[in-house]
Amino acid sequence: MKMIPITIATSFALLAGPAFSAGSETPTPPKPSETTLKCDKGFVWDKKKKECVEIEESSLSDDAIYDNARELAYAAQYTNALDLLDRAENPRDARILTYKGYAHRRAGRTMKGMSFYRQALRADPNYVLARSYMGQAFIQQGKSAAAKQQLKKIAAISGTDNWPYEALAKAIKGDTSTDY
Repeated sequence: MKMIPITIATSFALLAGPAFSAGSETPTPPKPSETTLKCDKGFVWDKKKKECVEIEESSLSDDAIYDNARELAYAAQYTNALDLLDRAENPRDARILTYKGYAHRRAGRTMKGMSFYRQALRADPNYVLARSYMGQAFIQQGKSAAAKQQLKKIAAISGTDNWPYEALAKAIKGDTSTDY
């Protein structure tokens, strides 16, 4: 009798694991916040202090670093995004590594970006956003077979009804409108 709750809990954890690690990335870019609307370059909004602070002086949590760096990267402030990501308490977090890869790739340093995507996937092989961005980098390099391989892995991990899959599928077809 005692094995039933353990079995159920274990089964639930196994089912929930890939979905959680697959990420819950949205199909839209981040909405501009005070970080990009009010702060000068080199600064980030600190919600606790309710003011812009220098990136080097920020005391943001890793979640806030991720959110702000994502916003900065989408606003083409790649250096600021990278400076902020370097402040993460857990630099091995797949999300942090993925956005380091994204910022480098979008800044034209595709090979450096690829190295961060690989690190992200070593940290979490099921992190489909890293796979999607890596696939998009493969497309930029003219390596469509490698991009299609990433697409298959995304489908195996999280199915086909999610933004990372859809964005890479579009990129493989030549549509880069979702490369963000």
